[in-house]
Amino acid sequence: MDETKTPAELEGLALSIIDDNQFMTLATADADGAPWASPVWYAHAHHEDFYWVSSPGAQHSRNIAVRPRVAIVIFDSHLTGGWNAVYLSATAEHLEDVDEGIAIFSARSEEKGFGPWGRDRVTPPAKHRLYRATATEHFVLDPHDERLPVDLD
Repeated sequence: MDETKTPAELEGLALSIIDDNQFMTLATADADGAPWASPVWYAHAHHEDFYWVSSPGAQHSRNIAVRPRVAIVIFDSHLTGGWNAVYLSATAEHLEDVDEGIAIFSARSEEKGFGPWGRDRVTPPAKHRLYRATATEHFVLDPHDERLPVDLD
């Protein structure tokens, strides 16, 4: 990444990475602080709310139940010979009220050719539940591994 990017260029980079990729790495920790990282397929709303479905028994789901602060990385997996990524600090939760979130998740799923998702697929007795992480901070790294905050409001 070039050191001379303007704030607008950094914002454009972050937006394109979020929009053009399908998987994010979700970093959680259990009650004792032991880390766990999981790739999850995501949909987003306004580059701030990130939705995914998981089993409530999955390690990352259990971790979120006891420690909702998470970190997320979305890598630009389309590049060859280099890389860019967006880093997020966020608060995650299992959603009980799924209607808005599942509509967002389903729209992206259909857009990508994976078919629709309805509330029946993320509420009991279904295997999966809907989760949301709300970003509190977005940033990219400069060539010296320094965080560069990106305002996506």
